[in-house]
Amino acid sequence: MRTQVAIIGAGPAGLLLSHLLERRGIDAVVLESRDRAYCEQRQRAGMLEQGTVDVLRACGAGARLDREGLTHHGLELRFGGRGHRIPLSELTGGKTVTIYAQTEIVKDLIALAPEGRIRFGAEVVEVDASTPRVTYRENGRLHTLDCDLIAGCDGFHGVSRAAVPNATVHEREYPYAWLGVLADVPPSTEELIYCHHERGFALHSLRSPEVSRLYLQVSPTDELAAWPDERIWAELRTRLATGDGWTLKDGPIREKAITPMRSFVTEPMRHERLFLAGDAAHIVPPTGAKGLNLAVSDVTALAAAIADGGLDGYSESRLRQVWRAEHFSYWMTTLLHTDHSADAFARRLQLSHLDYVVSSTAAATTLAENYVGFAYDGR
Repeated sequence: MRTQVAIIGAGPAGLLLSHLLERRGIDAVVLESRDRAYCEQRQRAGMLEQGTVDVLRACGAGARLDREGLTHHGLELRFGGRGHRIPLSELTGGKTVTIYAQTEIVKDLIALAPEGRIRFGAEVVEVDASTPRVTYRENGRLHTLDCDLIAGCDGFHGVSRAAVPNATVHEREYPYAWLGVLADVPPSTEELIYCHHERGFALHSLRSPEVSRLYLQVSPTDELAAWPDERIWAELRTRLATGDGWTLKDGPIREKAITPMRSFVTEPMRHERLFLAGDAAHIVPPTGAKGLNLAVSDVTALAAAIADGGLDGYSESRLRQVWRAEHFSYWMTTLLHTDHSADAFARRLQLSHLDYVVSSTAAATTLAENYVGFAYDGR
């Protein structure tokens, strides 16, 4: 087989890249080791920046997003038992964010793909970045896919990242993890609540008007068995409590998981004819909601570079935006999470910083601009 671009991984990055290339008349084949059902059921949260929504609409994947996505014009920072609204749209010239699950984006993009573009159950076993060529196993047999270039969109544990020799790796582990739950209960809020509490961070998000997504800061060593549903709701009520009568709705929890938090960047994001995108190149802690949006920015830039002959500048340009997102995610994480090893001085500094963010228009604008996403020009 031969194609112009071999794409490894059928997550949002790989699928979207294939559609962006198609719109430019460039052939691509997507190789995915899992089956279609797994890809369409892999649960991930989804907070979409304005730019991400615009890209999905432009490639024809915006119909259901526009019907079912929940557009937000602000968010709330909550600490000291009080809520403080950050008016995102007002501070950023009208930009919004949209709640729409990553799982649904994958379904929409798969449904748009023509027959044969995505090869599910095709496990890539070797990447030759110089030829270039991809070797994959399908139905127990080895096959090769010759191409002009390779896009590695197969995540942190995929083969693409390992195929970049002598890469420089930057990494940070955090002493926090998130216990995330998906609950069959209408949300208790119309906009996301980011809450700092002495017992730990909490986040009240939502999946739909009928389903809530909530998170608790826990220890990375915690196990799910230590968190029965009753304890989760009790802890959420404690951390999210306010003095104005606000109440938290509870209900059946359908899913729960504990996710450690880390920052990771590998550079460069290119080796010969292999180009990395998304989690294959970088991971951010989820506090800033940048992971999916960075992946979309990567493949949008990569598609343009492939079509316009700008591949030599791809890695340098993308890494500038990646590091901006890494810093914002680090800042949000350290601003809102509770370091139980910190002394009273450090805790008072953290509260002072939170108070500054909600009382200063300049500080709130910095948060808002980063949260909704920059129109990045690559310079």
